[in-house]
Amino acid sequence: MATPEDWPARIAAVYRADRGRILASLVRLLGSFELAEEALHDAFAAAVEQWPARGLPDSPWRWLVSAGRFRTIDRLRRRARLDAARVELVHRLETDALGGDDAMAEPASLEDDSLRLIFTCCHPVLPPDAQAALTLREVCGLTTEEIAAAFLTGAPTVAQRIVRAKARIREAGLPYEVPEAAALPERLESVLRVVYLVFNEGYSAEPEGAAGRRDLAIEAIRLGRLLCDLLPDPEALGLLALMLLQHARRAARTTPAGDLVPLSEQDRGLWDQDQLREGLGLLARAYAGREIGPYWLQAAIAGEHARAKTAAATDWQRIVELYDLLLAADPSPVVELNRAAAIALRDGPAAGLPLLDGLLARGDLADYQLAFAARADLLRQLGRTAEAGRDYRQALALARRPADRRFLERRLGALD
Repeated sequence: MATPEDWPARIAAVYRADRGRILASLVRLLGSFELAEEALHDAFAAAVEQWPARGLPDSPWRWLVSAGRFRTIDRLRRRARLDAARVELVHRLETDALGGDDAMAEPASLEDDSLRLIFTCCHPVLPPDAQAALTLREVCGLTTEEIAAAFLTGAPTVAQRIVRAKARIREAGLPYEVPEAAALPERLESVLRVVYLVFNEGYSAEPEGAAGRRDLAIEAIRLGRLLCDLLPDPEALGLLALMLLQHARRAARTTPAGDLVPLSEQDRGLWDQDQLREGLGLLARAYAGREIGPYWLQAAIAGEHARAKTAAATDWQRIVELYDLLLAADPSPVVELNRAAAIALRDGPAAGLPLLDGLLARGDLADYQLAFAARADLLRQLGRTAEAGRDYRQALALARRPADRRFLERRLGALD
């Protein structure tokens, strides 16, 4: 039996687990982001008031959606006495609520609503940065400050993006729905991009004190599964495979103290074998479509690491070939950097260093911590410790996360 002291933690756990999906249902039922957000807060306020006395409902999400919906109707009814323009809205919401619509019929509606919400947040009328910010706020529940940190920008800028995106959705009358089958492929690319951004926000979260952020990786995988059920496109399958193959390594990525462990030094016995098998299976399933895209290629690279029993057994020739294909399919300085690192591991540091020098000379990665850290590693292996120290210090100056800074400080200390 839960004690009064237990209830805040239990309600907070429901909020973390189901907040995004409950909000998605409320957006559909109320037709407005603003009303849905108020309803969400009202629903959890009601839970704080009532659950300790009455106990946990059989279906907490159903109770919360219903509570939020009816509290909103009550609030709008009170406002409608002063504002005739709200009367029609209140009438429609009351009619829907009393008409026995299927909003609460099946738990699966939560999953459907999650898809509706993410397709709305990623609608092509919104700029890409607004799509990402709105998804992180509405689907994943990040604060404005957390989103600003992810984009390396100011919180007021992010807040403006979100407000403008909601206004654009409202003004354009965008339907809150999953697109028709014929329109799905062209809409899928932006959704996949944002889902992977959500995954990376969770996967790269600091080990200490960031349980809510780490849950984002699990939420992104859940969304990936929904997308694959909706449209088993090779790239959707490839993205889900990529997220699973990366997430399988999570337990080995840091020490108990929270320090980063490089892939080559990870205890592979800690890798989640079930997730590895599922990821490799999805990779094979996606390849059967013969449509190789960037997510599939990234997943294939992760799959090579998953298949290697030890770091020394990694097939670097195959990984370089995959990076060659990825560079042709989705050229970027970061892909070039990773390809150079793979060549260094295949042919030795002297082969990879000129490639990194060329990249940095172009100025494309002048603010990218990992580029200087990678160059420092190659210089260290070549015995050029003074130059390596300079690059480690440059990487340290660019590092923002405490775990990254501790890792680079250890590398720099080892040179001394």
